[in-house]
Amino acid sequence: MPRSARKISRTGIYHVMLRGINQQDIFEDEEDYRHFLSVVRECKKIGGFEIYAYCLMTNHIHLLIKEGAEPLELVFKRIGCRFVYWYNLKYQRVGHLFQDRYKSETVEGDASFLKVLRYIIQNPMKAGMETGPGNYPWSSFHSYLGENDHITDVGLPLKMFPSSEDLIAFLNQTNDDCPMDISKKPKGLTDDQACEIMREITDCSSVPEFQLLDKKLQKEYAAKLRERKLSLNQIVRLTGMSKATIYRSAG
Repeated sequence: MPRSARKISRTGIYHVMLRGINQQDIFEDEEDYRHFLSVVRECKKIGGFEIYAYCLMTNHIHLLIKEGAEPLELVFKRIGCRFVYWYNLKYQRVGHLFQDRYKSETVEGDASFLKVLRYIIQNPMKAGMETGPGNYPWSSFHSYLGENDHITDVGLPLKMFPSSEDLIAFLNQTNDDCPMDISKKPKGLTDDQACEIMREITDCSSVPEFQLLDKKLQKEYAAKLRERKLSLNQIVRLTGMSKATIYRSAG
């Protein structure tokens, strides 16, 4: 089926999400987060885009971005190529890291802009990872507290409020915003429980580590993970295996 054309924003502003292939983890340690941000800084100088908010989660990334001299397709192709090349060398892996097509929605008007801004900043809270925006290190919230990360363009959001304190108060407000939400409450094992079972059975704590195992052993472990009631999506995220391979291993 042909892909549908992306909607064009009249403002040039988009909410963009990048997701790990098969929903697997993108970031394994602090160095990975830092390197991705350094790649974005480099590409920002080339592409001329603006970023008003970002949040790097374990297996996906949110950005509130304004298109510059280059189209977003070229921007994210450049970011992806640079980061994945470095990532594959580090973890001795090959192939794709990101889902092949980034997801985006247009942002039109101040109300929509502020709703997405707050949603991205609060994404770790909505995922149950933190109790407040200031507790999560891999988001642009700290830029609005005065810390220059050389990525976030704070000027436009600050102009929308009488003072920076008013903006911070807005970003901390409790809300039920969920634009382009991908998180779902697990019906079975939590992801923390699944990770613990993964380490118990395989002695691996990351996708790159698991993928270094012998292919036959990977299938044996996948079958055991299914026996321990991990969901198919959890096994995909934790192992990097395809759903078809996991199905076959259970047979």
